[in-house]
This record gives sequence, structure tokens and C-alpha cells, in this order.
Amino acid sequence: MSEIRKTLLHSGWLAARSTEVNEDGKQLTTTNPPSLGSQSKWMEAVVPGTVLGTLLKNKAIPDPFYGLSNETIIDIADSGRDYYTFWFFTKFQCKRLLNQYVHLNFRAINYSAEVYVNGHKTALPKGMFRRHTLDVTDILHPENENLLAVIVHPPDHPGTIPPQGGQGGDHEIGKDVAAQYVEGWDWICPIRDRNTGIWDEVSISVTGPVRIIDPHLVSTFFDNYKRVYLHVTAEFENKSTWKADCSVTIQITTELENGVCLVEILHTESVIIPARGHVQHTFKPLFLYKPELWWPNGMGKQSLYDVVITVVVKEFGESDSWMQPFGFRRVESVIDSVTGGRLFKINGEPIFIRGGNWILSDGLLRLSKERYRTDIKFHADMNMNMIRCWGGGLAERPEFYHYCDIYGLLVWQEFWITGDVDGRGVPVSNPNGPLDHNLFLLCARDTVKLLRNHPSLALWVGGNEQVPPKDINEALNQDLRLHPYFQTPSLSDWDSDPSVYLDGARVYIQGSMWDGFADGKGNFTDGPYEIQYPEDFFKDTFYKFGFNPEVGSVGMPVADTIRATMPREGWEIPLFKKGGDGFVEEVPSRMWDYHKYIPYSKPGKVHDQILMYGAPRDLDDFCLKAQMVNYIQYRALLEGWSSRMWTKYTGVLIWKNQNPWTGLRGQFYDHLLDQTASFYGCRSAAEPVHVQLNLASNFIEVVNTTSKKLSDVEIEASVWDLDGNCPYSKVFNRVSAPPKKVVKVSEFTYPKSENAKHVYFLLLKLYHVSDKKVISRNFYWLHLPGKDYTLLEPYRKKQIPLKITCDSVLVGPKFELEITVHNTSRANDVLQEEGLLHKLFSRCDVVTAGSNRGLKVVVGSDPGVAFFLRFSVHSVEAEQQDTRILPVHYSDNYFSLVPGESMSFKISFAAPAGMKKSPRVVLRGWNYPDGFTVFG
Repeated sequence: MSEIRKTLLHSGWLAARSTEVNEDGKQLTTTNPPSLGSQSKWMEAVVPGTVLGTLLKNKAIPDPFYGLSNETIIDIADSGRDYYTFWFFTKFQCKRLLNQYVHLNFRAINYSAEVYVNGHKTALPKGMFRRHTLDVTDILHPENENLLAVIVHPPDHPGTIPPQGGQGGDHEIGKDVAAQYVEGWDWICPIRDRNTGIWDEVSISVTGPVRIIDPHLVSTFFDNYKRVYLHVTAEFENKSTWKADCSVTIQITTELENGVCLVEILHTESVIIPARGHVQHTFKPLFLYKPELWWPNGMGKQSLYDVVITVVVKEFGESDSWMQPFGFRRVESVIDSVTGGRLFKINGEPIFIRGGNWILSDGLLRLSKERYRTDIKFHADMNMNMIRCWGGGLAERPEFYHYCDIYGLLVWQEFWITGDVDGRGVPVSNPNGPLDHNLFLLCARDTVKLLRNHPSLALWVGGNEQVPPKDINEALNQDLRLHPYFQTPSLSDWDSDPSVYLDGARVYIQGSMWDGFADGKGNFTDGPYEIQYPEDFFKDTFYKFGFNPEVGSVGMPVADTIRATMPREGWEIPLFKKGGDGFVEEVPSRMWDYHKYIPYSKPGKVHDQILMYGAPRDLDDFCLKAQMVNYIQYRALLEGWSSRMWTKYTGVLIWKNQNPWTGLRGQFYDHLLDQTASFYGCRSAAEPVHVQLNLASNFIEVVNTTSKKLSDVEIEASVWDLDGNCPYSKVFNRVSAPPKKVVKVSEFTYPKSENAKHVYFLLLKLYHVSDKKVISRNFYWLHLPGKDYTLLEPYRKKQIPLKITCDSVLVGPKFELEITVHNTSRANDVLQEEGLLHKLFSRCDVVTAGSNRGLKVVVGSDPGVAFFLRFSVHSVEAEQQDTRILPVHYSDNYFSLVPGESMSFKISFAAPAGMKKSPRVVLRGWNYPDGFTVFG
């Protein structure tokens, strides 16, 4: 018997501009199928993907994200829509048996299309965020190749790009139900084809006479989460001309270890479906006792169960099957009575939100599971617990949510409304939103059905800095109303099962600045989006509302990224223009300006933070000093918010976490997936238990965001000067921190001492008294009031000795390294006794799977802090200028070590395909500008 299955159609596609194709869809899929050739207008296509992605793959356009190349690509406003209307063509085989049915599925197309299969035409309706399912059973050639052609049309209102740019161009794109960033914003260039294409999954599914449609899973909890019920409602469609007598089974399994699974539930019910009919069936609630709960990142384990629904039709057999990893968790959201900010609770516990804003993974919609996994793991590595999917971007894809489920990132999902494009722009834009309100609601409802079973999905929001038009907002309020259980959990007498609701288990908020976000009333009270003095984040005057949905700052990447994404003329650093008031204005090049560079100064408000370290000599020096500012800036931002946890704030979302192109603002990692120093400043500040210095009050604080009391701990504070001395060291005994609290421990008094140095290092360590195990470590470089960091410039010449050991394991293409770095200053006599001082091991051979160890010693005789060290991984085979291997996951980076201190780091990455030689891991730092190899 031919199996029940789904087959992806993601390879073998061709594409051509519609104006260059003489055949119609019927001819393309019958008598005149296209092929590649020197005289052919057809090219290899990227599916899923966009027209621009296909053109780039075939080198028909330059990389739009490189330098100023985007300016050489014709915009749809100038070319007309026909120029970016493309045919896509592929072939596939699909065998089926009697009473089996075949559907062709498009998970999303932008914006409208006509589909031809073996000469038969179907018109697909408009809308970027809707699924399309076509029954192609009767038109297939079961024993031969099937021909599929799709002509895809751009959005109806692609708009024009004003000379000055602007937020969403001329706002015309807002008349369609589509992503709005494509006309350009203050952080991205315009996307010339407006993302036209078959941009999401395409598949062929084979089922029996009955198929399963959009099951809805909802869990309810009783007796303090001991008794849990899974509620399930699903739609079943009978394609046959006879009544279907079905047995529908729900199986719930959990993986124990080593691939062994435990079946928690196996439940079967009978369902009768009339001929050619649809039935919505609600199952008896399924009881589980004390299941493992799903928790957000930093609160607990992300436990997931596999829920499998199988339908067996009498006298046929298995007809269809559906599977979803599911997490048992409850999310609540109310306005906090103390702060006025929106408060979230997961499984009854309040969670202090520290997260960021997300646009999309890539501006050309080159989306993949691998990229999503890296993106989301990066967020978890930063200790974030929420991602906001901004309203001008996408309804994110199930793969995005899958990794949020795995790594514990709560998701705020907005619909496709923005203030700039939908009624609040300059000039005033589409006051009534998209032209077709019914289409908007259809796409919204379909999106809810696509995503609602993911535990990471925390709330729906109507729009960014705007609410949807009144009728849409009222419809969403009704469609997404909470089930009575989620309003009053103690109520057990329900009129209907929770799973019959469209969602019913998470809140809908009308806009990003309403109802507990920003001022709660829709006034523009998010932001700011520029450089700040680090201490200002801690002050009462900085931000006065309880939950800030957007606050941003600088985002310069490393110099290697600039060289990789811009020609040589883009390597020029900004001019520093000093004004009469003493403030400095940065004047970037046209290329940096095009890539939306945010300066590190704000004339009249903030002195240039890069010049605090001395005038940069070149691109490398500029980018290194920018990373130092990045680290301080974002650590201070999150530490300032955490310092007022529950007393002033309930959460903050940084604008923004990453760039979907090669932008130069607001990012913790760049488009090439290399982390900036801000990534690790954020990682430090957002750890669940954290010791920090309040930069406004100079008090040492402990932030405990966990549900466990912290006791039997001590804090060690030590100051190190530029000569390697420790003029201040103090241990704070008997520290305790209640759960979900911030504790002021003591004032840090060194800056008030008589002989305090102008520039100094401060190391804070929070550790258990019993075993001295460090819970939180936080390293600062600081200056006295009125001073700057220019004394660090001569400190570069210090030769600080290091001892580095490396253990490595290679499994398949993946490297797993553990590198320990020890600052051996003041311990040179020990090294000499071991005979290691002049023995330099710069190689750890890794050829086959197994374990290897290597050692390297860096010669130096100066005592002091080994300052601002950074690992990077490189290929020794790459011919291009950029030798970096990306992405790489580091347990920490951009770190410093005081004399005698050592730290261990885990580094993991996959070797590029075809790489024959071992990669190199290089360590550079403030004292080691040229770097040295520690592995490879």
C-alpha cells in the first residue's frame, strides 16, 4: 500500500520573468515544459524564496546587501509589477492507490498566483499570510511525471520610495496584507521586488479518504498543576462519496533518554463523517498526573510531549496522521497594580521579561531550519526570555516557533499593522488600514490556526504603535477572546471545551503601546533609540512606564564584517566634527549612512563614547572601541531595568536583536551571524541570578529572578589598577536574596577613596560559601567622574602572560571545544619550574572523532588584567578575505581576566562542507592586537 505521507517540493525548480515567457501555464505543463540551456530564459529557482533570491542565485543582480549594490537594482516602482512577476516551474512524481487523495500545499505565497498542474488551472487568492491547499487527485499522472507551474504576482500596491526614504516608503504597501518593511525603514533598505515569490513551504500530501485539518491543543491545570487535562478539537474532511466510519487515536509520548519513549496516553474515539462532509470533533479531555511542565528560558526545563493524532477508516486503514510537539504550560497576562506595566506569569510564577524585537531572519526571505535554530539559540544564549515579532515583518513560521519551543523563548506575535504605514505616518498614511478587511481577518485566523499549538506563543498583538481599524480590532477581540477557564481558573462549569475556541488560551492586546505597554494609552512612549550614558539607565528619570516594548541603541559589528559586506570605500570610519558646545558629531560615509549607521554620540546630550577611549586610528581600532562601548551600553541597559524589577518595571524589549540585512544599528549579532560584544553584555546582565553595580547609586546589587531563595552566598569585590595592583578587595558575607527580588548589598566606596585611580577594573563574584562555586561573575572597567578611558591606550603595550589549554572533540562535522585561559601574571616562577615558559604549543591536531588536548603559553612579564579578550574561528583553506567560520556558539566571549584568574569556555561550530584541514581558533585582545592561534 502506498504510505500516507507529505513530500516537500523544495528542489528542481526553474524560474523566468513572465514577460519573457511566450507559453501560457497550460502549455508549460503539457506540451512545452521549460528547460535550462544557453538560449533559455529559464534559470534555477530558489523555492521557498523570492524573485530577488532567485536572481541573486543566478548572479543576475549583485548582492543587494553589499555596499551600495541595492541602488543598482531596479525598484518595482520604476519597473512596474510585470518586471517582478515570475513563472516558477518544477516536476514531481506521486503514486497513489484507490481511495487515496493528493493535495498540493503552499504554506504562503506573496502575493497572488495562478497554479497549473498538468494543464489544469487554479487561481490562488491574494494575501501573503495564508495557506493554500489544492486537491489535485484527479489531475495527477500517478505513474509518470507531473508538471507544476506557478505564476506569482507582486503585491497590488508596491508603492514608491521617496528620495528621503522613510518608514515604509510612501506607505502604499499598507493597502495590502503583506510585510510592510519591504518599502524600507530607518533600519533597512527597500526590498526591490517587495518579497514576491513562493516564500514558504511547498508540499504534496497523500492521505486516505479522511484527512485531519488544524487540530487545536489546549491544556488546563488543577490542584496546583498536579492534575492536567489536554483538550483536543480537530476538523476531519471526508473526500470520498461514502460515509466514513473512523477510529481516531490520540497518542501522547515523552522521550525518556537515549531515544526511549514513554506512552503517557493512548486514547481512541469513534467519529462518523458523512460523504463529502466536514466534522469538527472535540475529544474527551485527556488526564495526566504531574506531567513535566514547559518553562521559559531561565525558569526551568522546556519539556515537550509528542501528540500524535491518527485516523483509521473502516475497510480502508490508516487515512491520515498529524504530529505536534506540545508543552504543558499556562500563560497569564495582566496589568500590574504596582508598576502599571504588563505582567506575565508562566505556570503561576511571574516572569520578569528581558527580551528583544525581531523583524525576520533575512530580508530576502532566505529562511531555513538551520538559520532559525542559530537565531533562536543565540537569543537563549543571551539569557533572553521573550521575542517580539514586530508588526511590519512576518507572521513567523512554524520552524521559528519550533526552536522557540525548544529553547524557551516566549513570543509576542503581532499582526500586520504599523503606526507609520497605517494611519500615523508623515504624511498620514492609510487611516483605515488594508483595503480588504475581510482578507486581513482571513489571514489572521489562518495564522492563528497555524501557530496556536506552540507553547512559546505568549500573546497576540494587533499592531506596532497602532491599533487595527475598528472593525478588524473588534473582530480580533472576539475571535481571540479568552475561554472562561483562562479568565477564572477556579471556574469548572464551562459552556464549551477550551479547544473549540480559535485560540482562547492567550491574550490579545490591541497595540504595542496599549494596555500595560509603554504608557498604555497609545502615545508614542517607547524608545529611545540612541546612545546613552550607561549610568542613565539606572536613574529614576530614564523611563517612567512599567514595560517598554522598544528601547534601542548602537550596533556596530566587528571590522571583519565591514570588510566582508562593503567595498574598500566603505572601510572609512566617520569624521569626528567638534561643535562649539564641546559635543562631537559623527559624520559617517554615504555607504555607512545607507546601511543605517547609528552614531556613538548625541550632540547636546551624550558625548562621543568611542572617543572616550581616544581617537580611533583606523577601521579595526574604531570597531574594537565600538565593541567596548557596545558591551557597556547593553549591559547597563538591562542591569538598569533589572535593578527596578517589580518596583518600577515588569519588562523591557530591546530594539532590536538582529538585522535581516547588513545594517549598522541595533543588533546583538550581525547578518553574517557573528556576535557583537553587546551579545555578551546582554548575556551577563540577563543571567537568572546576577551580581551588578548600580552605576547611578554605586551600590552593589544582587538580582534574583528565580523562584528559589538565594542564601549561604558571599560577594567578593576586587579593584585592579593599570599596574596590576589590587588596591581594594572586600568580601560581603551572609548575603541572601529572596526569590524574584533585587537586594542592595552595600555601597562600592572605592571611587571615594583618596587615591582612587582615574581608570580601574572592578571584578564582582557571587559564590556559594560552602564550595566557593561562582554563581555570577561580572567584570567592569570604570573611570572616575569627569575622566575618560584614554589611559587604556598605553595599557595596550602590557604583555600579560597567559596559559591556554584546549580539549577538543569532533563528531561528524561538528567541533566541540573546551578552552581554559589562565592569566598567569604574578605566577611566572611556577611556569619556569614547570619548564613551560618558552615552550609554545600552537597546534591541537583534530582529524577524526575523539578527544585531543593542546597547550599554549603566551610569554609576558607584565602583571595586570588581560583585557577584552575575544575568540574567533577561521578556516585555513578559504581563499576569500573573510576567513571566519560562522556561526559559532561561545559560552562567553569578550572577557577579561585579573591576575591569577582562569576561566573555561565551550565553543561549538560545524566545519564548512568540504573542509579538509582543521580550523583555527584565534584569541585576540586589547593586549594582543595581532592575536594567536589556540587551536588548529
